[in-house]
Amino acid sequence: KQNIIHTVFLVCLCLLPVQPCAFPEIKHGSQYNENRYTPYFPAAVGNWYHYSCNDNFVTHSGLYLDHIICTREGWSPAVPCRRRCLFRYVVHGYTPSYEEYHKDYFQGDTVRVECHPGYSLPNEQSSMTCTENGWSPHPRCIQTCSKSDLEIPNGFISESDPTYPVHKRVQYKCKQGYVTTDGHTTGSITCQQNGWSAQPTCIKYCDVPVFENARATGHGTWFKVNERLDYVCHDGYKNGNGHTRGTIVCGDNGWSDTPTCHERKCTVPDIEKYVIAEPRKDTYRVGDVLKFSCRNRLQIVGPDSSQCYHFGWSPDPPTCKEQVKSCGLRPELPNGEAQSTPKEEYQHGEVVEYVCKPRFLMKGSHRVQCLDGEWTTLPMCIEEDSTCGDVPALAHGYVISPAAPYHHGDSVEFNCREAFTMIGHRSVTCIRGRWTQPPRCIETDERKKCKLSKSIARETNLSNNDDYTHNMNVIYTCRGKSEHRHSICKNGEWDPEVTCTEVRRCPPPPQIPKTEKMTTTVNYQDGEKISILCQENSLIQGPEEIECKDGIWQPIPRCVEKLPCSQPPHIEHGTVNSPISSEKGEEKHEPHTYTHGTKLNYICEDGFRISAEDGITCHMGTWTSPPRCIGLPCGPPPLIRNGIGPKMLNSYPYGIEVTYRCSKGFEIDGPASVKCIGERWSRPPECIKAKCSDPPRIANAILVSKRKKSYSSGEELTYKCDEYYQMEGSNIVQCIKGKWIGEPTCRDVSCANPPTVENARILDGMPRYISGDRVSYECIRPLALFGNREVICLDGTWSEPPQCKESERKCGPPPPIQSGDITTFPLAEYAPGSSVEYQCQFLYELQGNKQITCRDGKWSEPPKCFDTCVISEEIMEKHNLQTGDIVEFVCKRGIVNSHQSDCLVTCMKGKWIGEPTCRGKATTF
Repeated sequence: KQNIIHTVFLVCLCLLPVQPCAFPEIKHGSQYNENRYTPYFPAAVGNWYHYSCNDNFVTHSGLYLDHIICTREGWSPAVPCRRRCLFRYVVHGYTPSYEEYHKDYFQGDTVRVECHPGYSLPNEQSSMTCTENGWSPHPRCIQTCSKSDLEIPNGFISESDPTYPVHKRVQYKCKQGYVTTDGHTTGSITCQQNGWSAQPTCIKYCDVPVFENARATGHGTWFKVNERLDYVCHDGYKNGNGHTRGTIVCGDNGWSDTPTCHERKCTVPDIEKYVIAEPRKDTYRVGDVLKFSCRNRLQIVGPDSSQCYHFGWSPDPPTCKEQVKSCGLRPELPNGEAQSTPKEEYQHGEVVEYVCKPRFLMKGSHRVQCLDGEWTTLPMCIEEDSTCGDVPALAHGYVISPAAPYHHGDSVEFNCREAFTMIGHRSVTCIRGRWTQPPRCIETDERKKCKLSKSIARETNLSNNDDYTHNMNVIYTCRGKSEHRHSICKNGEWDPEVTCTEVRRCPPPPQIPKTEKMTTTVNYQDGEKISILCQENSLIQGPEEIECKDGIWQPIPRCVEKLPCSQPPHIEHGTVNSPISSEKGEEKHEPHTYTHGTKLNYICEDGFRISAEDGITCHMGTWTSPPRCIGLPCGPPPLIRNGIGPKMLNSYPYGIEVTYRCSKGFEIDGPASVKCIGERWSRPPECIKAKCSDPPRIANAILVSKRKKSYSSGEELTYKCDEYYQMEGSNIVQCIKGKWIGEPTCRDVSCANPPTVENARILDGMPRYISGDRVSYECIRPLALFGNREVICLDGTWSEPPQCKESERKCGPPPPIQSGDITTFPLAEYAPGSSVEYQCQFLYELQGNKQITCRDGKWSEPPKCFDTCVISEEIMEKHNLQTGDIVEFVCKRGIVNSHQSDCLVTCMKGKWIGEPTCRGKATTF
């Protein structure tokens, strides 16, 4: 043999011993006679054992008993028991062919299924697979809707399944820039028995645009093509056209314009030559205030200040006169009265204050001023129908003379109980359905004192070292000023606050566009409020009161023109009857728009009635919530043949579902319930004959399930084979529409008398044996037994019996070898001429003849198992190394060998012959 020299790097490899097999866990089966063989585990590679499977599962050979063998990779086969499936029927599908009907399918096998038109297996599958748990999916075709039946312009079905079962809701999505008819990016449709519930639609739309210093006047969140969006600029702003309002239109490419408003400014107003306006600037921002005075000691006629608003200056600038006139009797206020004693004459500039009577609300300034012989505009007292609830409870106090009900403007007074002191106003007033802030009652001994800070004391003539008791009134002056101010100590707090900071007063209130006329020249203190009243054709937007804060009026509401409405909303099962004008009460047809205040009535379809309120009202371009059409009750549900309905009533409410059941021997076909849908019922089910009678008689089997006179469709019965018989296929039959489906078969797997062995007798013999039973033989002396002492009944057949012969030339068990074993189960004795075969463990190499033979009572020379040389598998494979090869080793860099032969080694019988030697330093070049 020619030696091959290879040059490799020396590698260290650790060899792991072959792992034995643990006790096998046989799913859906068990090891034969496992109690007897349990002590033999773990089992060595090559050992094998018999096993059997449970009902509906079979061994790999199909026999009752099969064997598993321990290999280097573990037990083989890895899945000893496989499921057996039978293909006998398909619900709502075509009957299997003759071959399919009688064929056995095993775990992993598939079979093609054909469903009736309009039906499909779940998820559009076309085949079933036999799994550990039976057929998957079950042999049942379900009613479906097809994805291909839908066409969605500008949209798509967001789910991947091609078909869907009845009652399945399916989501669809619209492409970018499109929405469903109700304004959503996604919608849903339902698969019904007659097809899809609706055809999905995606339409072009515009989102609400980004407003700059503006806001929309409507409440829409999306807009169809050609729909308008009206907007209004914020106070003090106007759009590019110089208006405070604008309109944009939704088009195919988006909005027609950008709703942008720019800050509005006021210029210097036109004033007389004797009027001085300060401060003087080119332009003024909204909120700025001009103060007026007269030259040459003339008297001012009109306001002494004016404020810049988004609509301009208000009030108008004053005039200056040398002489002014006085006023006569003060004007009378309908539903109101003056708070001062009347006089016959009032001087220029004098002010009269008014209040409204109870149940009336004041709109406008409550102060009227005499202005050069004429009175400024009176306020209005508007009837207010609101009432307040119970008077707020006062801890440690009580109400004096309560008199419910309490209307707008009514007041009630409180008293505190003895030893308690009242903090706050003594009374509360009902204002538009709400009570004003009530007082508090605190213990008299717990009243707190007031103090002054050092900074306030330095600015006033008061001392910060003094304690000021509750209800003490102090009068003080500020440094450098002669004006006297006062404040009262109320339970530790000053009212008003002690301060030398100048409190800014507001100019006369503005004349807001489209409000009732309000001319006054009186300035207002910080915190005072005025109620605003819009003109008849306008509607207020914003708060109904303006308040004096930090020298300016805020916030300023708007009185806007009453906007029309577009088409009224659609309601399910109802339509619009006719429009009615709220102002004239006469019917009026408006095909495109409806004026503010218009009312519409709805009527419902047959079988439905309108909810309590049948109308809607147009309010500033938006309709109020529409009514609902409520389904009317139904009479008794229809009768069905061979069926029993619910208990009969005279009336059933809309939407209720009632359930049918079938007479004995019949079964529901279709949904068992019907629904009341507005004086009529949905389609009822049918009752078809579906009961099965006596269970089928299975030869050599008994019924495990409870026996009954009849069985409903879908019920299953389980059978068990008699002793000595084994079930083939499924042990279950099922009642399907009056017929039993399934044919369990019990096959005889028992054995009769064991085979006769000449010159031997049987130990513990029986008349009949079940599969797996063993029988032992004993030879008649002096003959010896050759072969297995036992025979096994396997699936109705006995294994090979032993022989009784003279024992001169027989052999005992084969000799053991290190790191190896025979491939068959060892026997106690072997007849002359018998052979056995050896195999080595993993990573060991067999040398010699792997087969030995029994001759003259001795075994021929057995082989040996040698450890392989220690080189990695990759290197062995790459260089094709085997025993007897010569390998040359190379020294590490920087190290040299002394003799060339020292680097040659040979792999012989698992050992390296020769020793590579490297010593000394290498020469650096």
